[in-house]
Amino acid sequence: MTWDYADEERLAGRTDEGAQELRATRRTRELVMTGGVWPEDELGDTMIINMGPQHPSTHGVLRLMMELDGEEVLRIKPVIGYLHTGMEKTAEELTYLQGTTNVTRMDYAANFSNELVFSLATEKLLGVEVPPRAQWIRMMMVELNRMSSHLLFQATNGMDIGAVSMMLYGWREREECLRLFETITGLRMNCNYIRPGGVAADLPDGWQEAVLRTCDSVEAGVAEYDELLSENPIWRERTVGVGVITTQECLARGITGPILRSTGFPWDLRKAQPYLPYDEVDFDVVYTTNGDTFDRYRIRLYEILESAKIVRQCVERMPAATTACRTRR
Repeated sequence: MTWDYADEERLAGRTDEGAQELRATRRTRELVMTGGVWPEDELGDTMIINMGPQHPSTHGVLRLMMELDGEEVLRIKPVIGYLHTGMEKTAEELTYLQGTTNVTRMDYAANFSNELVFSLATEKLLGVEVPPRAQWIRMMMVELNRMSSHLLFQATNGMDIGAVSMMLYGWREREECLRLFETITGLRMNCNYIRPGGVAADLPDGWQEAVLRTCDSVEAGVAEYDELLSENPIWRERTVGVGVITTQECLARGITGPILRSTGFPWDLRKAQPYLPYDEVDFDVVYTTNGDTFDRYRIRLYEILESAKIVRQCVERMPAATTACRTRR
């Protein structure tokens, strides 16, 4: 008998979940009903499988439907939307100072950045001027957070591609960053430290030594990652020329950050539209031209070093005086 694809699509389309399903490549399949040997399928069989949203590589927020022909991936359809937690609605009932407790949980890998953009928007609305020391503290903390976030990427990316030892090494240096966050803010993640008007508290005694010690540890770790992976033939075979994307495709899809910079477009808001005192520190925009998985790995690796360079300048040039503005607004 012949499989009726029209009926299958009509039934599946009746539910929202069914409308998202990936359909196998259309082909007519003859079913042998006589009990004989199953004939060879010259077209080849394909299989539709789900990876996620509970797969360890998707961390509960992404579902990938894949059509496989043996071990070859023919098509992938991403289904997003598993992370919606109603934070926008929650924010409607919060004050400006309470808002940072909400946004800091939106991305645990970059919580300081979320706190920063919320605070900058609030300060612009209120016409509040933040003291210079608070601005330099903010810049130092978001760059330390960038280091921590990229270390998380290096660890999990290495494990997903097959370099399992990278999970141990990346976590080792990231742990140093989290310990530093705890020393300065009292919390390892979701710190609620950057707030409208400045920061929650001044830096503790001995912060300079702790920050520089963390930079030393992370820089040493990055050198080890580079030696372990960059010229590793297995790593290069699995990353070079894989997942290529162009500048035009990035711009059409609103893709920025390391992915865009890997295509040869050196766009970095810290240089193009400076905020905080980024125009007063020396650092380079890391970019490549191939747009593949290897370049995206390499950009994030070297961006850790550029962030460490900025952090060292913050330690050297940190202004004195207050860390929060004084206003009745």
